[in-house]
Amino acid sequence: MEPGDLVVALYKSGEYVAEVVQWDKPKAKVRILAVLKHPKQGDLHHPLQADVAMFHQRRALAYREVANVFTSQLKPYEGEEAPDYQASLHSALQREMEEMERLDNEFGRRSLIELETLATDYGFKA
Repeated sequence: MEPGDLVVALYKSGEYVAEVVQWDKPKAKVRILAVLKHPKQGDLHHPLQADVAMFHQRRALAYREVANVFTSQLKPYEGEEAPDYQASLHSALQREMEEMERLDNEFGRRSLIELETLATDYGFKA
């Protein structure tokens, strides 16, 4: 992979389509172009637990935001071009909300509260 290549980047429980900006093993700088999976809410060190000291709200990385990602967390993107950022963010957020509804437990309910707040922040709800 080299600058200009499109990759799938895993970053703090989110998954993104990104463009490689700079390659400096063991990390690479990537520019975010689309969201494939919205980041999980809560404490990453205690996954799926609602009773934690701080239940974190995690936003998706912004369009064209540059992130420093370990090269081991990158793989080539198979598509020809990145999906539209806003549409991909909305779709990823909806999938995450549906997954939390299916959990039907305290973690899912707390996550849904955070995700609904993010939906409003992202401009998806009036």
